[in-house]
Amino acid sequence: MTQKYFIKGGTPLKGEVSIGGAKNSVLKLMAAALLAKGETKIYNVPALTDVEIMLSVIEQLGAKTSYNKIEKSVTIDATNLTSITAKYELVSKMRASFIVLGALVSRCKEAIVALPGGCAIGERRVDFHIRGLEALGAKIKIENGYVHAKVPKLTGAEIYLDIPSVGATENLMLAAILADGSTRIQNAAQEPEIVDLANFLNSLGADVNGAGTSEIVINGVKQEDLHPIEYTTIPDRIEAGTFMTAIIATRGKAIIKGVCPAHLTFFTDKLLKMGANIKLIEPNSLEVSCKNRLNSINFVTQPYPGFPTDLQSMAMTLLSTANGVGIITESLYENRFMQVPELRRMGADIHQDRNHAIIKGVKKLTGATLAASDLRAGASLVVAALMADGNSVIENLHHIDRGYENFETKLRLLGGKIERREDSPSSSQIILTEGIHNESYL
Repeated sequence: MTQKYFIKGGTPLKGEVSIGGAKNSVLKLMAAALLAKGETKIYNVPALTDVEIMLSVIEQLGAKTSYNKIEKSVTIDATNLTSITAKYELVSKMRASFIVLGALVSRCKEAIVALPGGCAIGERRVDFHIRGLEALGAKIKIENGYVHAKVPKLTGAEIYLDIPSVGATENLMLAAILADGSTRIQNAAQEPEIVDLANFLNSLGADVNGAGTSEIVINGVKQEDLHPIEYTTIPDRIEAGTFMTAIIATRGKAIIKGVCPAHLTFFTDKLLKMGANIKLIEPNSLEVSCKNRLNSINFVTQPYPGFPTDLQSMAMTLLSTANGVGIITESLYENRFMQVPELRRMGADIHQDRNHAIIKGVKKLTGATLAASDLRAGASLVVAALMADGNSVIENLHHIDRGYENFETKLRLLGGKIERREDSPSSSQIILTEGIHNESYL
């Protein structure tokens, strides 16, 4: 039987919650650990299904791995790699694992990695990855669904990305670490996760400069210059933004610990303009609250430091009950409004026109049975259910498990009425008719 969330909405979230390590960073750090022989240890690693998949990909290449749940750490011993092939069975489960391409080409001078294909939120092509590797001297063949890259010697190059692709920037950074000479990546992605990867690589013994700007310069080093390290992952800004949204949506007041406020500047500014209250109470802690109905705003998703596309669905949930009309323009992915039909089922008034969503705020949402279509859309439905009147059931939790560790546990610590359990006709009947009114259920 599948598991579902059973949620009773309308309870303000209060208390304290701590944010875990950044999923979008730690996956790339794990791949980067393949560059150095020896045992590298990464801390602040969340227990997520995506982390499990990346561990499997790395193990398939011959590295030894272990995960310590108590100290939230991953150990990777990449002394002996026995394979250069990342198979479709694993890469197809998580497209972020495609980053092993750059690490393998750099370390082994050859890689065979399955094409990741599309995903629920739209097509994310790998053209920029391929062209960048070719500029570094790699010969690329694409056949039978795999990218086969081979090079006798990587040589530094000038690479210009047509768009600031995060994945391409990361893959090319890894590939250039052991290249002869210098590589300059122009129009590079500027996300905090890029900076974290650069800091990790420099700790390994690499020479990476300019991360966090549009131009990154990698001066090639020798294999013997790289050494294993211990490293702590940055906080997850998307998880932090999700909890900020949930607290505001429920008209609550809570402290979020373990965040990097500078990574959330643009998002925080938009929340303040809507009428939320956000205070920096310690260098890594925010107090978030909201008493009154929010006001609508307009925004366009953009690469960092602009409005993050990963928090677009959460912001839409807030706009669904705000005063006035708000317009969201999704500029990065063509299918990133997949939460819209589910929010409409809760009573939201949303008109979608291609990459624009026009949201006319209603007074309240009402509970419904909902299905998560992808990671961030799923999280936004949880927020919507917490703020809605009545009861909601959310299906397809495997999407949410990809990016949120102990999501329901953290929400319950804040007072949220949410429970995760196996679905059965009897349990669904009870919770939707009478059980949800009995606090012993939640």
